[in-house]
Amino acid sequence: MSQEFDYIRWLRSRTTADPRVLVGPGDDCAVLAAPARPLLVTTDMLMDGTDFILAEVGPRRAGRKAMAANLSDIASMAGVPLAAVVSVALPPASRDLAEQLYLGLRDAADAFDVPIVGGDTNSWGGALAISVTAFGEATDRGAVLRSGAKPGDWVFVTGPLGGSIRGHHLDFTPRVREALLLHAAVELRAMCDISDGLAADLNHILEESRCGAVLFADAVPVSADAVELSRTTGKSPLQHALGDGEDFELVFTVSAADGEKLLRAPPVPGLAKVGECVESGLWLEVDGKREPLQPTGWVHQF
Repeated sequence: MSQEFDYIRWLRSRTTADPRVLVGPGDDCAVLAAPARPLLVTTDMLMDGTDFILAEVGPRRAGRKAMAANLSDIASMAGVPLAAVVSVALPPASRDLAEQLYLGLRDAADAFDVPIVGGDTNSWGGALAISVTAFGEATDRGAVLRSGAKPGDWVFVTGPLGGSIRGHHLDFTPRVREALLLHAAVELRAMCDISDGLAADLNHILEESRCGAVLFADAVPVSADAVELSRTTGKSPLQHALGDGEDFELVFTVSAADGEKLLRAPPVPGLAKVGECVESGLWLEVDGKREPLQPTGWVHQF
């Protein structure tokens, strides 16, 4: 059985120098150079059996998803990722699993120049659990919150939705670069990443902003996976697009003027105007008729 400190030595041997990291793995705390702008902090825990099936996907893809989900949170506030720490609860006798897990974490982190600066490793008799805490920095324009949407705003998403269970939820690319380009191009009034589902996550924005929105059924971009999944679930492709979750695209609002600007000269591919903000309620407009839309999506049960 491998010892914890052997694993730590293996990790340290694969940790490259970074000017933002004054002290990396090996001490009780990492020491980071203080960012010049406000610091963003997010954390997410992923578990075998809930967020992935380890026996089906393997530890490397599970690790990649755990890191990418946290980077998606940084993207949702139009931030620049800086660093991450990772804590894992490993099944027993799992050195190879631990190594593959780390490589998956690094796959996502390295793609965005994010050093893994520390964490904790433990083992137990249960399923794999991965907790990542990511740090980011706001831009000069500030962090984009959920609370800035206003009636009259246009609602956009950054890509097709639905059917993520067919593999996208493991292999998505967090929209960090897209968020920064959008933030530079227009005033993003409110934004959220689509982890729970379009209807649910847009509703999070509406609750914080104290307004409503109408989604246009024929404007919601539906993924090919949602179409394929609908063949066996009894749900329509649109239902999957509205409620499946773990698309990890961005939903955001802008003024009508900035919306026109995005449609004329989109700074990133895949943008779609899917609705408009109104005074209250969450609505779906089908063939010109509005009907209430339930904010269905993923909810953890306690």
